[in-house]
Amino acid sequence: MLGLAAALIAGPALAQQAAPAVPGWAVGRPEGSTLAPHGPTLTVTPVERLPVAALRLPAGFSASVFAHGIPGARAMAEGPNGTIFAGSRVIGRVYAITRNADGTTRTRVIAQGLNNPNGIVMVGNSLFVLALNRVLRYDNIEANLDNVPPPVELTQAFGLPGEADHGGNHFWKVASLGPDGRIYTNVGAPCNICSIDRDRFALLVSFNPDGSDRRIEARGVRNSVGLAHHPVTRELWATNHGRDWAGNDVPNDTLIRIRRTGEDHGYPFCVGNWADPQENAGRNCSEFAQPAALLGGHVAPLGMRFYTGTMFPEAYRNQIFIARRGSWNRERLSGYDVVMAKLDAQGNVTSVEPFMTGLLDEANQRFLGRPADIHVHSDGSLLVADEQMGAIYRITYRQ
Repeated sequence: MLGLAAALIAGPALAQQAAPAVPGWAVGRPEGSTLAPHGPTLTVTPVERLPVAALRLPAGFSASVFAHGIPGARAMAEGPNGTIFAGSRVIGRVYAITRNADGTTRTRVIAQGLNNPNGIVMVGNSLFVLALNRVLRYDNIEANLDNVPPPVELTQAFGLPGEADHGGNHFWKVASLGPDGRIYTNVGAPCNICSIDRDRFALLVSFNPDGSDRRIEARGVRNSVGLAHHPVTRELWATNHGRDWAGNDVPNDTLIRIRRTGEDHGYPFCVGNWADPQENAGRNCSEFAQPAALLGGHVAPLGMRFYTGTMFPEAYRNQIFIARRGSWNRERLSGYDVVMAKLDAQGNVTSVEPFMTGLLDEANQRFLGRPADIHVHSDGSLLVADEQMGAIYRITYRQ
């Protein structure tokens, strides 16, 4: 009898353990909803299938294919000798793209088998790769593209949370080199919306390149996948994703401006003046730093850069280009473009305007590509990484 009783008690427990885990993105999904993230394309897209002809730009601008055959390409960085490095997420690769004398490009896979190596940044001649909690430094990388030496492991020095700590949510990193020589990165929220340790998650942080002197630059930043410093004021700016499962249009994804070290941008309590219905806890949204701009609900803003080149007209100088990867947590698609945030002399955003469109077929509710990052090339052109198509487009201007 005791054995039977034990089996009856253990049975439901074992059945409960065997139930499949709900992925982090699905926590809170309303019953009956079919919304889910769009799966990336992890195979090579033939160049003739790239949607360059569909791209729409302001007068005087044109787009061409800079590189292709780079599945999952996301964050970009440029070496002193002109090599364009591209990180990725689920495919686990880091690419190096060099230009041949005839203007064509050559792509090499210089690292693979990494866990979401999205964050890449050049510090002098060294390429830093932030792959989840790992931080790897590839020294003198441009001289060793065909025979990449083992990287210097800096993971312990940086001490970033791992995937398990994040509960499967927002663990990928983005990286940027500040004007102070520090490496800036994000530590996303470990959930869609929940109460968190606000000294450990939903942060923007910076480090010396050896991993020392960790500093919290901003709190309450749910999921930033784009960082850049203003070329004149040196202020840190970032893109940020609002939570899911609160509605088609709320909350907004945002562009934020960090005016002082450690300022609080409100997660999980508020996004701007929008109080979260689940986690607000009676907080007044006015106590938190307000967004520099609202970018739309669920448009997924990723990489952002200030335009510092000289190829484009003067009106574009020091303005912000933002890659909006496009929505999934919305009944009608939005985003899938590059927008420009226009700043006035005081650094305030006066408008957010379309710049590169054409990747969203609204009538048929399908997308042709997903912009993931922006890079201002040393020649003044603008590079746009298309994660879905595994390509990088080059935008040039000619009067």
